[in-house]
Amino acid sequence: MSNAAAARALPYRPVAVFVGGTAGIGAGMAKAFAQHRNGDAHIIIIGRNRQAAQQLIASFPKPAEGEPQHEFVECDVSLMKNVRKTTTELVQRLPKVNFLVVSQGIVTTRADKTEEGIDKKLALHYYSRWRFTYEFIPLLQKAADANEDAKVLTVLDSHEQPESAIDPNNFGLQKNYSVSTAAKYACAANNAMIESFAEKYPKLSFTHIYPGLVNTGIAGASDDWKIRLFSPIASVIGRLGGVSPETCANNMWHGLYASGKTGWYRKDNHGEELSPKSISPELRNKLWDHTLEVTGR
Repeated sequence: MSNAAAARALPYRPVAVFVGGTAGIGAGMAKAFAQHRNGDAHIIIIGRNRQAAQQLIASFPKPAEGEPQHEFVECDVSLMKNVRKTTTELVQRLPKVNFLVVSQGIVTTRADKTEEGIDKKLALHYYSRWRFTYEFIPLLQKAADANEDAKVLTVLDSHEQPESAIDPNNFGLQKNYSVSTAAKYACAANNAMIESFAEKYPKLSFTHIYPGLVNTGIAGASDDWKIRLFSPIASVIGRLGGVSPETCANNMWHGLYASGKTGWYRKDNHGEELSPKSISPELRNKLWDHTLEVTGR
């Protein structure tokens, strides 16, 4: 079944939330979903760039009947206090959430901490994703209770990372930090995240997916001058060896539609399932407690 056929076959009007949806893969996924549904969906874009979001929403098809429910919610998601504030407001007014896509990210070589003391790369690639998922659980449960899809998709790198990438004596990489260790930590933590959420909320579905090389131009938007300097080369590599955000988005939706209504899944850049190797319960529980405390301060 094609993505469009899968989306249009949904016997309900879905609510889909895209965090980091103003650019890159997140924007591509939001636009693809709007097209799959011919605009007939409640779509919420969460991010910082209002102008980009408005342009994106303007490109969505309009539903054949009724007014379109396509909106932007401004939020700097690198700060957990903003994540909690935004989700509190949305949980109060949304009836449910069927699809939550978290793809916020940054390309940098620097170790920058937010005002909350969290490394910015990890704040975007893991901690805010975990907190958005945690806060939206009640709305995902409402969808599941109505026998509708209730699925979370985190877009990073779902390939296996050893458990040693997460040191329980160095959660958040407060010591011995490097860009490579941060990348491995975030990937492994996302794998642990989907497994822990699936264990605690067995009516829901959680997927971690790898997008592959995508020509998004993210390097040129980096606040790191070293990355911007490299961006022309990255752009050429992306054009020659990567796929467009549109192609990537459809691969990601293929993976999400194919995920079951319950459980946890790791998918590759074509949306196909990877080996579901588990992370030890002891490490996952310690990481859960740490993340709950750090993101809830």
